[in-house]
Amino acid sequence: MRPTSKLRHSSAFTAKLFPFCRYLRPSKPPAKYVPIMALLATATILPIHAQAALPKAIEAALSRADLTEADISIIVTPVGDKNASHLPTPIQVIDSSSTHRSPKPALQPKPTANINADIKSNSQKATQNNNDKTNNNHVRQQSTLITIEQRTIEKHEKKLHAYTDDPYTYQSLESIPTILGNEAKTAVINDNANNNKTDDISTDNTSIKISFSPLLNHQADIARTPASTMKLVPSFIALDTLGADFVWHTRVYHTGLVIGDRLHGDLIIQGSGDPKMTHERLKQLLYKVQSSGIRHIDGDIVIDSGVFKNVSKDPAGFDNSPLRPYNASPDGFLVNFSTIGIKSYPLNDDQANLTYTPKLANYDLPNIINTRSATCGQARYSLAPEWQAKQLVLNTQLPNSCQEHAFYVAYPDAKDFAARVIAAKWQELGNTLSGSVITQEASYTTTKSTKSTHGLAALPMSPLPIVSYPSLNLTQQIYDINHFSNNVMTEQVALSIGVYDKVDNKTLDKAISNSHSLYQFGTPTATNYPVALQTINQWWQTNLSTPPPHLTNGSGLCRDCTITAANLSELLTYAYSHPSFNAYVNSLGIAGVSGTITAHSERLPESAAIGRAWIKTGTLNNVTSMAGYVKGLSGQDYVVVGLINSEQAHNAYTARPVLDAMLDWTAQH
Repeated sequence: MRPTSKLRHSSAFTAKLFPFCRYLRPSKPPAKYVPIMALLATATILPIHAQAALPKAIEAALSRADLTEADISIIVTPVGDKNASHLPTPIQVIDSSSTHRSPKPALQPKPTANINADIKSNSQKATQNNNDKTNNNHVRQQSTLITIEQRTIEKHEKKLHAYTDDPYTYQSLESIPTILGNEAKTAVINDNANNNKTDDISTDNTSIKISFSPLLNHQADIARTPASTMKLVPSFIALDTLGADFVWHTRVYHTGLVIGDRLHGDLIIQGSGDPKMTHERLKQLLYKVQSSGIRHIDGDIVIDSGVFKNVSKDPAGFDNSPLRPYNASPDGFLVNFSTIGIKSYPLNDDQANLTYTPKLANYDLPNIINTRSATCGQARYSLAPEWQAKQLVLNTQLPNSCQEHAFYVAYPDAKDFAARVIAAKWQELGNTLSGSVITQEASYTTTKSTKSTHGLAALPMSPLPIVSYPSLNLTQQIYDINHFSNNVMTEQVALSIGVYDKVDNKTLDKAISNSHSLYQFGTPTATNYPVALQTINQWWQTNLSTPPPHLTNGSGLCRDCTITAANLSELLTYAYSHPSFNAYVNSLGIAGVSGTITAHSERLPESAAIGRAWIKTGTLNNVTSMAGYVKGLSGQDYVVVGLINSEQAHNAYTARPVLDAMLDWTAQH
């Protein structure tokens, strides 16, 4: 189901108001007055819909934030059928005294909502015979609640922020369960056996589609900087084009010959663009190589990261913060987000011990640091790290208040980082390497040949990979992308869109019959940003009706990226009836409960949206945004988008309460 423009809605809107309009004219008007009366009705009614004032709660929040109506774009649109919701079960948050939070009563619908209800009511007459069954399902939905205590959420958040200065990188890299547990990453939060199943979402073109006029539409066509709400675009397009179960395969080949447990040749790792090759998963990959019979390599380990071409960026280019993990560059063989975890342990009153995960081969990492009396802050303040050619230098003493604490620092070169981690992991497994670890954006066969090697090492590449290591599936990957707002993972996914086509089985058969290596066949065509962004643009033009947004990357970490609220609203509405919607909506943070929208309940403790809104947030200097889904107290589902661009929005906590008010207002309907 796609939203349509305000002009397209006007005809249906006017049709529903037609019975009321007849009281504005004589019972038998002369023919010459009909056009005049029609114009009068249009002029009287449509501007009310098109120029409706912002709700008082949102206006008040704008005033408190010293913002104006010109600074914000909002669109709130009903979607679906309240008796057959596609959203997960709402979560009931009870207060710290174990007394249930009193739910706000459903408000009387606004006039527009009444009209939307009339539209829906009329469309449902065609399926009146199924109403009893549907209503029974709805009763079961409402009688089943997921309940969580407010102080449990607060304790979880406090523990995270006390332990690390970067809780989202920490949770993503270490796969730490959220407040809802690990099942939230891979499973749908169901309230009954039939609700929220992919198979239950109809994609039949003959089914009844209901189009709604927006409940609220304010400057929705103005292009604005979206910040991280831009992640909603590539994450959904990837689900649509690749599928929720899609996995990236990192394949390992070798040249030469294996005798005993020794490889006389090179080991080739063919990167696939896997967004989440953490150091632990890399260790598993190398362990599988070891299990195949190779423990000693008389040659090199060569990493082919050529699936992505020329995608490295200046880590200081965006905000002069090259050490922050959110500025890491994508890569065809990205390891651990090119990020190292530094954990501090107090030794005595004057010193602390430091450990590093992962370790870097042939690189000096200091393990003792002096302490000082100060407040523990971010790594750049508490440690002042500096990556030098062969060593990490910490330019300050560690605040003694840090105690046991985890810092995350990005390494400046993704390829050098991957090479050093692989060398260290291979050695940790008790294996040996006589040569070097080489990383390159070129095929092994174009950079090495049998002419430059001798003996057994000159034998050609293995026809089949000795290891084909699958990534986590796309559903699990986009959970990290949207729940923890992971920039570099988003870039990996965006670059992968349109790259992976099904391999022609005839080509594979031919490759095997001719004894050629599959390394040369069935591999994705190399891509770069222009190609990937053009693929996203083409998808948008094919599937949606609004003009495509302007992207220069996929994560929203950009000032020249723009999108309209209408763009995001149409995308979210399209996604609502998509077979992969469960994967999409469950990747979003839950207002007041989890993800980047957890603090919603701190800013607006009595919000009706707590536990009822699935939201992606965005924050940059002068930019604050929210987009996602809200389940109203009436049972109606809504798509919500709010974008604020203003010089006054430099502090997210100044502007964000305005969008909190938007969520609360929507949930009350």
